[in-house]
Amino acid sequence: MCGRFVVANVASELVGVLRVDTINPSLPAPSYNVAPMSTAAIVLDSAKTEPPTRRLEPARWGLVPAWAKDPKIGARAFNARAEELEEKPMFRGALIKRRAVVPTTGYYEWKQLADGKEPHFIHPADDSPLFLAGLYEWWKDPSKGDDDPDRWLLSFTILTRDAIGALGSIHDRMPLFLDADFADAWLDTDTENVGDILDAAIDAAPDLAETLETRVVSSAVGNVRNDSPALIDPA
Repeated sequence: MCGRFVVANVASELVGVLRVDTINPSLPAPSYNVAPMSTAAIVLDSAKTEPPTRRLEPARWGLVPAWAKDPKIGARAFNARAEELEEKPMFRGALIKRRAVVPTTGYYEWKQLADGKEPHFIHPADDSPLFLAGLYEWWKDPSKGDDDPDRWLLSFTILTRDAIGALGSIHDRMPLFLDADFADAWLDTDTENVGDILDAAIDAAPDLAETLETRVVSSAVGNVRNDSPALIDPA
């Protein structure tokens, strides 16, 4: 799973290689403890323009499908298993039409020990951005008027796959990592062979995983109220 991540810089500083066209001025501030149901920046391609516009937008972590009666459903949809997307009605439509990239500095995972859980910070060894594959949805709040700017909620989920190598010794799942080329293909709204791209990204993820470093960090990260650079320091 992926239940916490880090954006140590303003997200707009992390997406240069993705050739973003427009950046929403309301992006969230840097955070060292992004948790489900909080707001983070995602990259998406809008098919409503020709050519499609690549946008960096603030979105709530926890997918809320268009058919949901209540946005609280997002609390249990912050992750989606990559190998099950085509089988799950909650994710199937987004896989075809609404794919996203989540730019991060790194993420946290907890290793189960005999006497408790040990948090690890996992990040690229060269401090380059770490791109995670995601899906997004727009949900319209029926309780708000058409002229209310808050009527539309943009939300997202992060894809996961079986963990491998050193990451597998920490947890049995890991995010689906994307390099810049896969991220570009993943976002492209003209892509027709989405399943092939997903399979290729899953196959390539182990190579990216081997470039990541891990370190044990303070248990303070377990409290969502804690948010400082000290959280990623070695314990």
